Amino acid sequence: MYVIGLDELEPNEVYITEIWDSKEDHDDSLKVKGLKELIMQAMPLLDGPPQKGQELEILGGLGI
Repeated sequence: MYVIGLDELEPNEVYITEIWDSKEDHDDSLKVKGLKELIMQAMPLLDGPPQKGQELEILGGLGI
């Protein structure tokens, strides 16, 4: 799942957060053929490299 947000103090900044079921799922996604090349194409559009993720235990929320 991707969560996209805007910073009300920085109107030109967009934050994108990936949410995975597990670290293993995320690691496996990086093995998809061609994905690393797509990531490299996107890097010039970013202000900097992606920040290292956090591992959280989800306690609740609404599913879609």
